[in-house]
Amino acid sequence: MDLPPITPTAVAVGAAVAVLGYVLGRLVGSALTWALTRGGRSPSASRVFGGLATAAITVLSLGAAVTVVFPSVKPVDVFGGIGVVSIAAGIAFQTVLGNMFAGMVILARDRFRVGDQIAVEDHAGTVVEMGLSATGIKTFDGRLVLLPNQLLHSNAVTVQTGFNAVRSSVCLDLDDATDLDRARAVAVEAMAALPSVLPDPAPQALLTSVGVTTVELELRFWSGDRQMETREAQDAVIAAVLRAFTDRGVRTGND
Repeated sequence: MDLPPITPTAVAVGAAVAVLGYVLGRLVGSALTWALTRGGRSPSASRVFGGLATAAITVLSLGAAVTVVFPSVKPVDVFGGIGVVSIAAGIAFQTVLGNMFAGMVILARDRFRVGDQIAVEDHAGTVVEMGLSATGIKTFDGRLVLLPNQLLHSNAVTVQTGFNAVRSSVCLDLDDATDLDRARAVAVEAMAALPSVLPDPAPQALLTSVGVTTVELELRFWSGDRQMETREAQDAVIAAVLRAFTDRGVRTGND
Protein backbone atom coordinates (compact mmCIF):
# COMPACT_ATOMS: atom_id res chain seq x y z
CA MET A 1 0.00 0.00 0.00
CA ASP A 2 1.36 3.40 -0.97
CA LEU A 3 2.09 5.89 1.80
CA PRO A 4 0.22 9.22 1.74
CA PRO A 5 2.26 11.96 0.10
CA ILE A 6 4.09 14.46 2.25
CA THR A 7 2.64 17.87 1.47
CA PRO A 8 4.33 21.23 1.98
CA THR A 9 1.42 22.22 4.19
CA ALA A 10 1.98 19.22 6.45
CA VAL A 11 5.69 19.99 6.64
CA ALA A 12 4.98 23.61 7.53
CA VAL A 13 2.43 22.65 10.19
CA GLY A 14 4.78 20.01 11.62
CA ALA A 15 7.64 22.50 11.79
CA ALA A 16 5.34 25.00 13.49
CA VAL A 17 4.30 22.38 16.05
CA ALA A 18 7.94 21.53 16.76
CA VAL A 19 8.93 25.19 17.14
CA LEU A 20 5.92 26.00 19.32
CA GLY A 21 6.61 22.94 21.43
CA TYR A 22 10.22 24.00 21.90
CA VAL A 23 9.19 27.54 22.85
CA LEU A 24 6.53 26.19 25.21
CA GLY A 25 9.08 23.83 26.74
CA ARG A 26 11.49 26.70 27.37
CA LEU A 27 8.73 28.79 28.92
CA VAL A 28 7.52 25.95 31.14
CA GLY A 29 11.10 25.08 32.12
CA SER A 30 11.85 28.70 33.02
CA ALA A 31 8.60 29.01 34.95
CA LEU A 32 9.32 25.80 36.87
CA THR A 33 12.86 26.94 37.63
CA TRP A 34 11.53 30.25 38.94
CA ALA A 35 8.81 28.58 41.01
CA LEU A 36 11.22 26.08 42.58
CA THR A 37 13.71 28.84 43.39
CA ARG A 38 10.98 30.95 44.97
CA GLY A 39 9.89 27.88 46.89
CA GLY A 40 13.31 27.63 48.54
CA ARG A 41 14.84 24.85 46.45
CA SER A 42 18.53 25.00 45.59
CA PRO A 43 19.58 26.66 42.33
CA SER A 44 21.00 23.32 41.11
CA ALA A 45 17.72 21.47 41.70
CA SER A 46 15.69 24.27 40.12
CA ARG A 47 17.92 24.33 37.05
CA VAL A 48 17.95 20.55 36.55
CA PHE A 49 14.22 20.01 36.99
CA GLY A 50 13.46 23.00 34.79
CA GLY A 51 15.70 21.51 32.11
CA LEU A 52 13.97 18.13 32.42
CA ALA A 53 10.58 19.78 31.92
CA THR A 54 11.89 21.58 28.83
CA ALA A 55 13.29 18.35 27.40
CA ALA A 56 10.07 16.40 28.05
CA ILE A 57 7.84 18.95 26.34
CA THR A 58 10.27 19.29 23.42
CA VAL A 59 10.29 15.50 22.85
CA LEU A 60 6.49 15.36 22.98
CA SER A 61 6.23 18.22 20.48
CA LEU A 62 8.66 16.48 18.12
CA GLY A 63 6.53 13.34 18.33
CA ALA A 64 3.44 15.38 17.52
CA ALA A 65 5.26 17.05 14.61
CA VAL A 66 6.15 13.63 13.17
CA THR A 67 2.49 12.55 13.22
CA VAL A 68 1.51 15.77 11.42
CA VAL A 69 4.14 15.41 8.69
CA PHE A 70 3.53 11.67 8.30
CA PRO A 71 -0.23 11.11 8.71
CA SER A 72 0.19 7.35 8.48
CA VAL A 73 2.24 7.38 11.67
CA LYS A 74 -0.05 7.18 14.71
CA PRO A 75 0.83 8.81 18.03
CA VAL A 76 0.85 5.40 19.68
CA ASP A 77 3.49 4.27 17.16
CA VAL A 78 5.67 7.29 17.92
CA PHE A 79 5.53 6.85 21.68
CA GLY A 80 5.90 3.10 21.31
CA GLY A 81 9.08 3.69 19.35
CA ILE A 82 10.29 6.11 22.01
CA GLY A 83 9.60 3.43 24.61
CA VAL A 84 11.58 0.81 22.70
CA VAL A 85 14.50 3.21 22.26
CA SER A 86 14.35 4.09 25.97
CA ILE A 87 14.49 0.43 26.97
CA ALA A 88 17.42 -0.21 24.65
CA ALA A 89 19.23 2.87 25.97
CA GLY A 90 18.51 1.78 29.53
CA ILE A 91 20.13 -1.59 28.92
CA ALA A 92 23.13 -0.09 27.13
CA PHE A 93 23.69 2.78 29.58
CA GLN A 94 22.69 1.33 32.94
CA THR A 95 25.44 3.12 34.84
CA VAL A 96 24.71 6.49 33.23
CA LEU A 97 20.97 6.23 33.83
CA GLY A 98 21.57 4.97 37.36
CA ASN A 99 23.63 8.09 38.09
CA MET A 100 20.95 10.28 36.52
CA PHE A 101 18.14 8.81 38.62
CA ALA A 102 20.33 9.02 41.71
CA GLY A 103 21.02 12.67 40.83
CA MET A 104 17.30 13.41 40.60
CA VAL A 105 16.72 11.83 44.01
CA ILE A 106 19.61 13.77 45.57
CA LEU A 107 18.40 17.06 44.09
CA ALA A 108 14.79 16.34 45.11
CA ARG A 109 15.81 15.63 48.71
CA ASP A 110 17.89 18.84 48.81
CA ARG A 111 19.95 17.73 51.82
CA PHE A 112 23.06 19.62 50.66
CA ARG A 113 23.75 22.30 48.09
CA VAL A 114 26.56 24.01 46.22
CA GLY A 115 28.75 25.64 48.86
CA ASP A 116 28.16 22.99 51.52
CA GLN A 117 31.07 20.95 52.82
CA ILE A 118 30.54 17.18 52.69
CA ALA A 119 32.48 13.96 53.19
CA VAL A 120 31.76 10.59 51.55
CA GLU A 121 34.08 7.60 51.84
CA ASP A 122 37.63 8.99 51.44
CA HIS A 123 36.58 12.26 49.82
CA ALA A 124 35.85 15.51 51.62
CA GLY A 125 35.51 19.08 50.39
CA THR A 126 33.22 21.87 49.29
CA VAL A 127 30.47 21.16 46.76
CA VAL A 128 31.12 23.29 43.67
CA GLU A 129 28.62 21.78 41.21
CA MET A 130 25.65 19.43 41.21
CA GLY A 131 24.38 17.79 38.03
CA LEU A 132 22.31 14.82 36.97
CA SER A 133 25.21 12.39 36.59
CA ALA A 134 27.88 13.65 39.00
CA THR A 135 28.58 16.03 41.86
CA GLY A 136 31.83 18.00 41.91
CA ILE A 137 33.64 18.85 45.13
CA LYS A 138 36.75 20.93 45.70
CA THR A 139 38.85 19.08 48.26
CA PHE A 140 40.41 20.98 51.14
CA ASP A 141 43.79 20.71 49.43
CA GLY A 142 42.44 22.33 46.24
CA ARG A 143 41.65 19.38 43.95
CA LEU A 144 38.48 18.84 41.94
CA VAL A 145 36.84 15.44 42.50
CA LEU A 146 33.82 14.34 40.45
CA LEU A 147 31.70 11.90 42.44
CA PRO A 148 29.14 9.73 40.60
CA ASN A 149 25.71 10.38 42.04
CA GLN A 150 25.18 6.67 42.69
CA LEU A 151 28.10 6.85 45.12
CA LEU A 152 26.44 9.68 47.02
CA HIS A 153 23.06 7.95 46.94
CA SER A 154 24.26 4.56 48.21
CA ASN A 155 26.78 5.70 50.86
CA ALA A 156 26.61 7.69 54.05
CA VAL A 157 27.28 11.38 53.37
CA THR A 158 28.48 13.62 56.18
CA VAL A 159 27.31 17.21 55.68
CA GLN A 160 29.66 19.25 57.84
CA THR A 161 27.73 22.45 57.16
CA GLY A 162 24.36 20.85 57.89
CA PHE A 163 24.06 22.88 61.09
CA ASN A 164 25.45 26.20 62.24
CA ALA A 165 27.91 24.82 64.78
CA VAL A 166 30.27 21.84 65.06
CA ARG A 167 31.74 20.35 68.24
CA SER A 168 35.44 19.51 68.35
CA SER A 169 37.61 18.07 71.09
CA VAL A 170 41.26 18.10 72.11
CA CYS A 171 42.82 15.75 74.70
CA LEU A 172 45.63 16.74 77.08
CA ASP A 173 47.43 14.70 79.73
CA LEU A 174 47.64 16.21 83.22
CA ASP A 175 50.00 15.23 85.98
CA ASP A 176 47.88 13.23 88.44
CA ALA A 177 49.35 15.23 91.32
CA THR A 178 47.86 18.50 90.03
CA ASP A 179 44.65 20.06 91.32
CA LEU A 180 42.23 18.61 88.76
CA ASP A 181 39.31 20.90 89.60
CA ARG A 182 41.52 23.95 89.22
CA ALA A 183 42.92 22.63 85.94
CA ARG A 184 39.45 22.15 84.51
CA ALA A 185 38.39 25.64 85.61
CA VAL A 186 41.48 27.20 84.02
CA ALA A 187 40.91 25.31 80.76
CA VAL A 188 37.23 26.33 80.53
CA GLU A 189 38.09 29.96 81.28
CA ALA A 190 40.78 29.99 78.59
CA MET A 191 38.46 28.45 75.97
CA ALA A 192 35.56 30.75 76.80
CA ALA A 193 37.74 33.82 76.19
CA LEU A 194 38.45 32.83 72.57
CA PRO A 195 36.40 34.52 69.82
CA SER A 196 36.54 31.37 67.67
CA VAL A 197 34.84 29.30 70.41
CA LEU A 198 31.07 29.70 70.60
CA PRO A 199 29.63 30.66 74.02
CA ASP A 200 26.54 28.48 73.55
CA PRO A 201 26.90 25.56 74.07
CA ALA A 202 29.59 26.46 76.58
CA PRO A 203 33.00 24.78 76.38
CA GLN A 204 33.70 21.85 78.70
CA ALA A 205 36.73 20.22 80.26
CA LEU A 206 36.07 16.58 81.19
CA LEU A 207 38.30 13.96 82.78
CA THR A 208 38.11 10.89 80.55
CA SER A 209 40.76 8.35 81.62
CA VAL A 210 43.49 7.64 84.16
CA GLY A 211 47.02 6.54 83.29
CA VAL A 212 49.93 5.45 85.45
CA THR A 213 50.98 8.98 86.39
CA THR A 214 48.60 11.08 84.26
CA VAL A 215 44.94 11.91 83.88
CA GLU A 216 43.48 12.63 80.46
CA LEU A 217 41.54 15.87 80.12
CA GLU A 218 39.22 16.25 77.13
CA LEU A 219 38.52 19.81 75.99
CA ARG A 220 35.18 20.08 74.21
CA PHE A 221 34.15 23.24 72.40
CA TRP A 222 31.84 24.40 69.63
CA SER A 223 32.86 26.50 66.64
CA GLY A 224 31.60 27.53 63.21
CA ASP A 225 30.63 24.73 60.83
CA ARG A 226 33.23 25.40 58.13
CA GLN A 227 36.33 23.19 58.01
CA MET A 228 38.72 26.12 58.40
CA GLU A 229 36.71 27.50 61.33
CA THR A 230 37.01 24.22 63.23
CA ARG A 231 40.74 23.96 62.49
CA GLU A 232 41.41 27.54 63.58
CA ALA A 233 39.37 27.06 66.75
CA GLN A 234 41.28 23.86 67.53
CA ASP A 235 44.60 25.64 67.09
CA ALA A 236 43.48 28.55 69.26
CA VAL A 237 42.21 26.27 72.03
CA ILE A 238 45.45 24.29 72.25
CA ALA A 239 47.58 27.42 72.35
CA ALA A 240 45.36 29.26 74.85
CA VAL A 241 44.93 26.36 77.28
CA LEU A 242 48.61 25.45 77.33
CA ARG A 243 49.50 29.12 77.87
CA ALA A 244 46.98 29.37 80.71
CA PHE A 245 48.33 26.19 82.30
CA THR A 246 51.87 27.60 82.20
CA ASP A 247 50.78 30.95 83.67
CA ARG A 248 48.69 29.30 86.45
CA GLY A 249 51.20 26.58 87.29
CA VAL A 250 49.04 23.65 86.11
CA ARG A 251 51.32 20.69 85.40
CA THR A 252 50.70 18.64 82.26
CA GLY A 253 51.86 15.10 81.69
CA ASN A 254 54.97 16.33 79.87
CA ASP A 255 56.18 18.60 82.68
